[in-house]
Amino acid sequence: MRIAVIAFGSRGDVEPYLALAKGLKNAGHVVRLVAHENFGTFIKAHGVEFWPVEGNAQDVAQSAAMRELLEKGRFLAILKQMGAEAQNNALAFGRDGLQACDGMELIVAGIGGMFIGVALAEKLNIQFMQAHYVPFTPTRAYPSALFPKLPSFVKGPLNHVSYRLTQQMLWQGFRSADNIMRQQVLGVPKASFRGPYGSERFKQNPILYGYSAAVLPKPTDWNERMHVTGYWFLDPVAEWTPPADLLEFLEAGASPVFIGFGSMTTRHPTEMTQTILQALARTQQRAILLSGWGGLHPANLPETIYALDSIPFAWLFPRVAAVVHHGGSGTTSAGLRAGVPSIIVPFFGDQPFWGQRVADLGVGPQPILRKQLTADRLAQAIQSAVTDQAMRQRAAELGAQIRAEDGIACAVEIINQLA
Repeated sequence: MRIAVIAFGSRGDVEPYLALAKGLKNAGHVVRLVAHENFGTFIKAHGVEFWPVEGNAQDVAQSAAMRELLEKGRFLAILKQMGAEAQNNALAFGRDGLQACDGMELIVAGIGGMFIGVALAEKLNIQFMQAHYVPFTPTRAYPSALFPKLPSFVKGPLNHVSYRLTQQMLWQGFRSADNIMRQQVLGVPKASFRGPYGSERFKQNPILYGYSAAVLPKPTDWNERMHVTGYWFLDPVAEWTPPADLLEFLEAGASPVFIGFGSMTTRHPTEMTQTILQALARTQQRAILLSGWGGLHPANLPETIYALDSIPFAWLFPRVAAVVHHGGSGTTSAGLRAGVPSIIVPFFGDQPFWGQRVADLGVGPQPILRKQLTADRLAQAIQSAVTDQAMRQRAAELGAQIRAEDGIACAVEIINQLA
């Protein structure tokens, strides 16, 4: 089949879809990955055809307005800001997306690309498939990962309702952009006020969930269309080699703690960095500090801390004692796969959901909300993660389960059935 995979967002959003695209290509499909233009070098390095869409997710995340919203964790306000950015780029999204998907037989997309994916599938009269790395189909088993946290006693029907509300929050945030694209570029009817969820394109095919059933089992009220495949991991390209000074640092002492918050930005990176340094000093732990989009990159670091800008987590995480991060699905999966405890500091979105899931599985301490992060709380969490042997054993066992799965092969087999 000729398949277009749409992946919008941060690097953590793009990586699982790039991994899936590589698996599809290796299985003999003709695959094109559609993503923001700033990911071209990264995608091409993995040998997948890249089709750029105008825009840069990093620039949006690092804007003053978005830094403030991310720091406060105001999900609805973040959605509104993202919707405004999408509206500004709606014409380019439609134009570039139409060119990218022309001649394709199937469009695969998750939450970040499903609205444009459905519209393009309707315009081109081709198939559309949902592929998510966070639960999106309504269930009574647990609340929506993207909905504000519900009290622990809330169960059943209200959990189910939280998914419908999440779907509408997302749709209403991006509805104006979708209408502009549909009317001014694609020439297809506007989606209804309730969104494209009733579209035949949206409902016709299996739905893939790229996470492990050992982490989040398939709910009993999901039907045979829903498939929990296992994670879609992207391993480093064969030519990649670690920096020599990083190898020297790893060999110079006990396994360090990894700390990094990926694409999450903050208005006060120096203050955040000082909180981290104080926590490390109190626990006397060596650490690897990832600057990320938040700019955690202090000067005059002690020799017990190594700073870097980027690193393949698949290579690094098995070599550290614990991972401290924001709880994005991709970083969470990499930490769990490595078999080491995770300390999650959620900012917004699905991050609190994964943070609580890690704690419930007993493979990490309770999450620390970004707004509640202090040196004392972080130090206590680090100390627990590196000394609690029962926690470390559970993390190692879960990691072995995840490494035994092949989520990409499972997903590819399901897509093969469409061909």
